[in-house]
Amino acid sequence: MYALPTLTATEITTDRLRLRKAHGADIDGLIELQTDPQVRAHLGGPRPRNVVEQYFEANGINAIAGKPGTYVIADRKTDRFIGTLVLDRRAPDLPGHVTKEGGELELAYLLRRGSWGAGLAFEAATAVLCAAAGELPDQPVLVVTQTANKRSLKLATHLGFQRIGTFEAHDAEQTLAVADLHSFKARSPIS
Repeated sequence: MYALPTLTATEITTDRLRLRKAHGADIDGLIELQTDPQVRAHLGGPRPRNVVEQYFEANGINAIAGKPGTYVIADRKTDRFIGTLVLDRRAPDLPGHVTKEGGELELAYLLRRGSWGAGLAFEAATAVLCAAAGELPDQPVLVVTQTANKRSLKLATHLGFQRIGTFEAHDAEQTLAVADLHSFKARSPIS
C-alpha cells in the first residue's frame, strides 16, 4: 500500500472561508461544538461542558486542532470561528474501510449550528479535497456518518461520494461513502 501521508497545507482559502490552524480565540467555538446537543446529535450526544473545558486546560488547543489535516473553518473577512474540518487517516482498527489494510483518508467536519444551510461545509470540504488532490497520490477518501444524519449524507452525495455500505458502530447504523481523491482535481480552483 502507498505511504500514509496526509495534507500538509497549513492554510487554504476560498471566496468566503479561511481554513487555518486553531488559535486561542477559537476555544469558545471548539467548546461549543463539543457541548451543543444539536451539533452532537449524531455523534453520541453532547459532552459535559466541564469535561471539555478541563480537557482543553490540561492539553491545550493543539491537542485537538494541531495535527496536519486538521483545520478551523473561519470566515475569511472576520476570522470568526465557524467549525472544524479534518482530513486524516481512518484508523485500521475501526470498522468501515474500502481497502484490506485500512488507513484511508477520511473527511470529517463540524459546523456551529448558526452556520448550517449556507453551503459552508460544502465549500470547505471541496477546498480541502482539491488541495489534497493536488498534493497527494490518487486514493480513496471516506466519509462515515450515522445513517440517521440525513444532512451529512446529502452533503456527501453533493460532494460526489458514493454510498457503498453500512455497518454498526456506536450503537447506531453508520453509512460508508467513498470518492476517488483525484476526482476533485477537476473542481473549481480555490482562491
